[in-house]
Amino acid sequence: MIKKLFERISGWKLRTQFAVLILCAMLLSFWLFWMLWANKWRVLDYLGLADFYFHNGVDIMLTDALYEQAKNYELPESEDDKERIQALDPLFDLADDYTGISFYGADDGLYRASRPAKIMEESGIFSTFFYLGYRLTDGEGEDFRYFPLEFSNGRGNAFVVTYRRSIVVYPFALLCLIVSVLLFFFIVLFFINRKIRSILALEREVLVMSSGDLSHPVPDLGGDEIGILAKELNNMRMTLNDNIEKEQESRQANQDLITALSHDLRTPLTILNGYLEVIKFKKNPKLFEEYVDRCLKKTKDIKELTDRMFEYALVSEENETPEITCISADFIRQCLQENVDFIRLAGFQTELFLDSSPAGFKSDKTVIKRILSNLFSNIFKYGDKKEKVLISFYMKKDTFTITIENAVKQEHSPEDNNNIGLKSVRKMIRLLDGEIFVSHASKTFTVKLTLGTGV
Repeated sequence: MIKKLFERISGWKLRTQFAVLILCAMLLSFWLFWMLWANKWRVLDYLGLADFYFHNGVDIMLTDALYEQAKNYELPESEDDKERIQALDPLFDLADDYTGISFYGADDGLYRASRPAKIMEESGIFSTFFYLGYRLTDGEGEDFRYFPLEFSNGRGNAFVVTYRRSIVVYPFALLCLIVSVLLFFFIVLFFINRKIRSILALEREVLVMSSGDLSHPVPDLGGDEIGILAKELNNMRMTLNDNIEKEQESRQANQDLITALSHDLRTPLTILNGYLEVIKFKKNPKLFEEYVDRCLKKTKDIKELTDRMFEYALVSEENETPEITCISADFIRQCLQENVDFIRLAGFQTELFLDSSPAGFKSDKTVIKRILSNLFSNIFKYGDKKEKVLISFYMKKDTFTITIENAVKQEHSPEDNNNIGLKSVRKMIRLLDGEIFVSHASKTFTVKLTLGTGV
């Protein structure tokens, strides 16, 4: 339960935690002061100072001496009776430096004469310390006695106050206050120290990350702002590490592809070179036509390999930006017609539906050409020449749509297709803020492109 409570508190904001901590530290410090002060007699007794406290109240010997010697002196008629007040000096001299004596009239209770404790007048440090302790302990270090006296000219009252107990009580009260304040600062500094250690831990993690080590996880530092910063730093570390790993994998894949393509290109080039040497040196004239056909076949193989490499580079490119210009609908119709003528020459049957709308639109001519080239190249590679290829183009108010539908030849295996051409089309459509819908049902392959006119 305590663990859950601390986990819940650690999820608070720093300002909330600090405010609650200050309040709790103040209450705990006040409780500690109250406990120490309430048990002062036990502590003083343990320190051997209890007897000093109890035996240093108003001195009985002093009161007895005042009883005996007051009869030899006259009580001043008022506080302005300087002569009789000065004559009372021997009575005042009976008190020590920590004791003060005052005389009052018995009948009227009016003040007549007094001498405060010398320690209160001579030492500013003691008096300051005394008044602080007096307020802190509500006068605990002071003892007094009020009693009647017989003077030679009548009755009066004496008020004797002593501050000897303050020598023990007030230092003890100050000690209790210091301990309580130290407890308060200890709690606050402990909290601050923990947060500083968390910040230093974050600093170490940042330095580790800056050195290139992204495998070291950032520790969980709670749910406050520092903890949230630690979690986000850890998420950033993992994301950065994943990106670096993906980049390394991509780089390795590119290297592997280049290596494989280099090897694949080297073989047909070597064979092609051999055929051309045979033709050049006329070693076997009867086979010239056959060797020329073989050379043409090898050039087609080389073209397919280079096309593969260019398509892969297109899919891997991340920073391509389209050049938007005004384009007429005739441009689309012309591109479609050219590609249709290309596959017709290869033996495909086609059926073409072209919208005759004269409207124009905004897009990138080069990208559109590449899109159509990729789609018709796929038809050339994987299409079934026995079935018709259906191509349609129509425009609406704010969009134009191209749909291509063809049959897939039976000998084509899905494993032979790396989908690079289709991936490049998807990427280029995204560059133009368009949409592509692909369906492959049974033997029929359909691609539908939708692009905004931008006008």
